Amino acid sequence: MNIAEVARHCGVASSTVSYALSGKRKVSAETRERILAAVDELGYRPRATAWSPARPRTGAVALVIPPAADQLTAMQLDFVSAVLDAAARADLDVLLSPSGDRHDSSFERVVTGGYLEGVILMEIRLDDPRVSRLRHARIPFVTIGRTTRPGATSWVDLDTGTLVGRCVDHLADLGHRHIALVNRSTGLVMSGYAPAHRARASFAEAALRRGVVGIEFCCADHEQAGEACMERLLDAYPRITAIVTINEAALPGIGRALERADLEIPRRFSVTGLVARHWAEQFHPRLTAFDVPVAELGATAVRFLRERIAKPWAAPAQRLLIPEISPGESTGPAVARP
Repeated sequence: MNIAEVARHCGVASSTVSYALSGKRKVSAETRERILAAVDELGYRPRATAWSPARPRTGAVALVIPPAADQLTAMQLDFVSAVLDAAARADLDVLLSPSGDRHDSSFERVVTGGYLEGVILMEIRLDDPRVSRLRHARIPFVTIGRTTRPGATSWVDLDTGTLVGRCVDHLADLGHRHIALVNRSTGLVMSGYAPAHRARASFAEAALRRGVVGIEFCCADHEQAGEACMERLLDAYPRITAIVTINEAALPGIGRALERADLEIPRRFSVTGLVARHWAEQFHPRLTAFDVPVAELGATAVRFLRERIAKPWAAPAQRLLIPEISPGESTGPAVARP
């Protein structure tokens, strides 16, 4: 069995099969799924990248994470730290590798190097070619996050959609009728970044269900962007009295913009969202928010990966986390802006 036979079976060019398996070029989701189904049906195994449980143990795994900009954000570093801590407790060495955009060659070395026991993928897209590449290279892997077709892979994820909906419910219960979602950057949304899309969809559904006006703003992952985004939002939508955010890095700038506009939190404006506990505690006043359990996500990913390495034939492990809201002082009854 070779790649040409797979191509003939699917009625596509050999290069299309290669791109679908490697992720080096974009292939439509429909075509990729057809190719992957044929690969499974025909039993094709890419020779150069096949992983075997008989390989010598190296004690080394990779954490693959694409920088959102030219460097890792503080949020991403929190996840890196969580995975490193969990891996150290499991006596595993971790190779940190970027992927995506200008870093495709780094990911390809992870797949073909032959010295890693497994891979943890972060910053998952709804349609993520890295997942297909690892799956059909038969390398044990786990994702922090999930694609639109998560059934065949091991993953741990935060239920962003459910939690954003609960944020809207919390604010609506307090009487807020004009609410904004401060999402991640436009670039991440356009790339298909899964949490941003699930937040967007759930926010729109919850706003409709609760009969409130919902406005979405995309915001880059840094303080200055948060400040500028909040200023534009207040200027364009003067009836907004509350925001929901999944953008932790923008929070300090959001707070500065509200203070400059003389919108005291929570007396005149409410802020909530999905925020790791230490970010919520640094916000003033302390944020009422759903905690992003970074340590639990990282530890679970490492545990699932160890299970995949030990028993690659076993059914995939999956866990969706829905934490409780952590009460703070950043939300209160709605007060109409003058």
